[in-house]
Amino acid sequence: MNANDLIPDRYHGVWQRTLLQTPATHDTTTWVRWLQTGLWHGDLRVPPEADRTTPAGRAEQQGFGGTTLITHPDAGQPEVCTWQRQIDLQPPRSTPDAGHMVFEAPDCVHETGIHGQYFEVWERLPGSLGTRIALAALDATGAPTAERLLVAGRYLMHLRPRSAAWPACTAPDDSLAEVVARHPQRAEDLLDFDISFGTLEHGVWTIERATLPALERRVQSLSMQREHDRLAVVNSTRLPQRWQVLEWHTGDAPD
Repeated sequence: MNANDLIPDRYHGVWQRTLLQTPATHDTTTWVRWLQTGLWHGDLRVPPEADRTTPAGRAEQQGFGGTTLITHPDAGQPEVCTWQRQIDLQPPRSTPDAGHMVFEAPDCVHETGIHGQYFEVWERLPGSLGTRIALAALDATGAPTAERLLVAGRYLMHLRPRSAAWPACTAPDDSLAEVVARHPQRAEDLLDFDISFGTLEHGVWTIERATLPALERRVQSLSMQREHDRLAVVNSTRLPQRWQVLEWHTGDAPD
């Protein structure tokens, strides 16, 4: 990864959303985490009222991952952060996911929507700076897949997209809940999308929240070693072993 591709340091870490304000909503209770490395992001959002024992409830969750782009518009305007979604639990959007960003403090940033009417407050979690790792799982032929493993400080996020394709009738900005309601026989395939967020400390991965609720509160061993510039090995009972290195910064080693 070229150093020029990195987004500014002020964005690195794990951010917790503490407020979402829209013309119709004032939300301070949805569980939201945005993990940001030097280039890659993962995002998971779990509404507190969703009954995740049902397909309809799990379809209310949101989560996505990809690369992040910071651009600067005209002088005097806030910079723009665009989350370029390469994988998404929800159906494709018709507009980019982008917002004007204003840092009120080093660990607090305000986001104002560009393609939608919303205002969000994000606060960085302690312990989420330092280590930045982004990995892409390799398939049996050694080719990288869309599966990602992201680390920021003491936090780890695993993102594995569904293998099922969207039904042909899916339109931009449909919700997953709408698609599942129209195709209940395909619900489990469409919901088979794993985003798991938690901590990785002393070789122990503890999952706090996941799109697949059965994974929550699981504790398992996990270690990763960088074999060379482009290859890492992950030892875990439920993850692939061989990964392509997209980014590797541990504080004492270059990317």
